[in-house]
Amino acid sequence: MHEASVEHHLLLILSLLFLVFMLIMIGQKLRIAYPIFLVLAGLGIGFIPGMPRIELEPELVFLIFLPPLLYEAAWYTSWNDFWKWRRPIGMLAFGLVFITSIAVAFTAQYMIPGFTLALGFLLGGIVSPPDAVAASSVLRHVKVPQRITAILEGESLINDASSLIVFRFALAAVLTGQFSMGQAIGQFFLSAGMGVVIGLAIAHVMYVIHRFLPTTPSIDTALTLMTPYFMYIAAEKLHFSGVMAVVSGGLFLSFRAHEILSRSETRLQAINVWATLAFVLNGLVFILIGLELPVIMENLGEYSITEAIGYGAVISLIAIIVRLLWVFPIAYVPRWLGNMKRADLKNPPWKAPLIVGWAGMRGVVSLASALSIPLLMQDGTPFPHRNLILFITFVVILATLVLQGLSLPLLVRWVGMKDTADFPPPEEQEAGIRLRLMHVAIARLDGQWKDAADGNELVKLFREKMTNDIAVTRQQLDSFECDASQKAEIDRYNQILLDIFDHQRRELHQLRREKVFSDEEIRKMENELDFDEAKIVGLGH
Repeated sequence: MHEASVEHHLLLILSLLFLVFMLIMIGQKLRIAYPIFLVLAGLGIGFIPGMPRIELEPELVFLIFLPPLLYEAAWYTSWNDFWKWRRPIGMLAFGLVFITSIAVAFTAQYMIPGFTLALGFLLGGIVSPPDAVAASSVLRHVKVPQRITAILEGESLINDASSLIVFRFALAAVLTGQFSMGQAIGQFFLSAGMGVVIGLAIAHVMYVIHRFLPTTPSIDTALTLMTPYFMYIAAEKLHFSGVMAVVSGGLFLSFRAHEILSRSETRLQAINVWATLAFVLNGLVFILIGLELPVIMENLGEYSITEAIGYGAVISLIAIIVRLLWVFPIAYVPRWLGNMKRADLKNPPWKAPLIVGWAGMRGVVSLASALSIPLLMQDGTPFPHRNLILFITFVVILATLVLQGLSLPLLVRWVGMKDTADFPPPEEQEAGIRLRLMHVAIARLDGQWKDAADGNELVKLFREKMTNDIAVTRQQLDSFECDASQKAEIDRYNQILLDIFDHQRRELHQLRREKVFSDEEIRKMENELDFDEAKIVGLGH
């Protein structure tokens, strides 16, 4: 590749990243979930005269974007919540994907001239899985019960695998002209099951490396970045489900995270690196979806734009309606919902299904699947209706993202669903956990280290600090049920601390200019101030 070509591609990537960051900041100002804003912005930018045409390579989309995004989602999925809501997650991730594929297949066959049932199932497998990032970014702006978030996140982990398996069997049927339902079902379970086996096998290898070899924080972080690619590529090379490999391996390592990332430096470094990586990849994916449409429209071929939009609108409507019809039986049959109480006096049983049903926005997996359709059949003829399938997929992504994404916060507020979760609010949980940990420290000092505490002035000071922190945290816990004046006192206390931290940070900047202390030690003190500030404002702010 020529140097000028490399510079051109690098400049294009950097420009896209810069554009993504600017648009996300604007979206935050407008309080619009960034996937919606990025797709619309990319769509508008793509039609600007003179803009370079961006054509996505489907293999690269799957290989570069899918493994880390799935791994990150699996890593931050609560295994307890996943197992608790396994029945509704399974019914959505498998049952709904298959029902949606069937409905889309027969609708497309009936509606589109020359569209076979195999092509219908191909389209159904493409548009059936909702996108996790879109739903979570929209719900971040509104308050919904934890169980809804847990179900949606769990569904998004598994439905990619089930939809891709449907897609691949339908693609094989189109290419070969042969299809056996019994064989397809057997291959489905084999592909998914072996994907899980491969993912867990590689996860165990990485567990041993993290746990028993003399790694450093940088090595540990780099290994976490490599792991999803190992899982995905190994499973795909053996013709099994790479998605299931990444999900199962990610869940296993997440459950063992306290053992493999035992050092604080490793945890902090890995968390920050992964947060940045996921942010960049998600942003790029959604703006690329928008930028891809002009290329798709140019290659639409024998279909008019009006016809293609009409087909896309009908398929979008089918996907939305089937999801809404599917979620209500799950809610009304208690054994399908496991621990979810049927008799919820605060929340009538129609509220949660309505929110879950309306949160079915499509995204990157659908686009990547559509793009991976080959250009030619095995005999060298053009793949039938390929460009139309691409266009319909984009319409479904756009319609569900914009229509459902923009209206979902309004729906949540209109429903007025109260959180009946098993846990207190996050702030109260954080204070309670911190209190338990400080009591452990005091008990340990008064037991195992009592002699050292009596004779060591530094240990005495640490114990006094723990005692004072316990008093402050107890007062913070009490403030959750106190009157307005007491809450104002806590807020004033936090404000004073933040002001002190700010001035301490300025003093560290002054010390850096004076060059009396090394930059390394000053950075350590800055990190300590960051931790102290995080106790007040939280790590996510």
